Amino acid sequence: MTLTRIILRLARNPGYPDGDSRQGYVVVAPLTPEGLIDLEAWREHRKLCTVDRFHPDPDEKADGLLTHNGSHWRFHYDEDHEGPDEGGYHLGDHVFRPGEYVTIRSHGEDPLTYMVSATDPV
Repeated sequence: MTLTRIILRLARNPGYPDGDSRQGYVVVAPLTPEGLIDLEAWREHRKLCTVDRFHPDPDEKADGLLTHNGSHWRFHYDEDHEGPDEGGYHLGDHVFRPGEYVTIRSHGEDPLTYMVSATDPV
């Protein structure tokens, strides 16, 4: 099983007409050959599947784990100041390859779109 480092950067969104490459996530997860999150491999190696939120504002930075419950993938942060868990919109159905887009609901706010900017083996 190979883990993949997936870099998501804020894409064009309301208030961000050009996106913002300084905001996003680094997700470490197992992917299938098709680029989908591999649920069975995640179950075996869940403690290695991490999420780091990056942002120019230090108060917005956070680190946690990629979690799964039912059909929902979430970014779980274990410290109160890092904010509540964040959910992705059908993350299990998304292909994680450069140029693809995913939607994440950050801090319970309106969802934002992120572009996969890189995927590299860990």
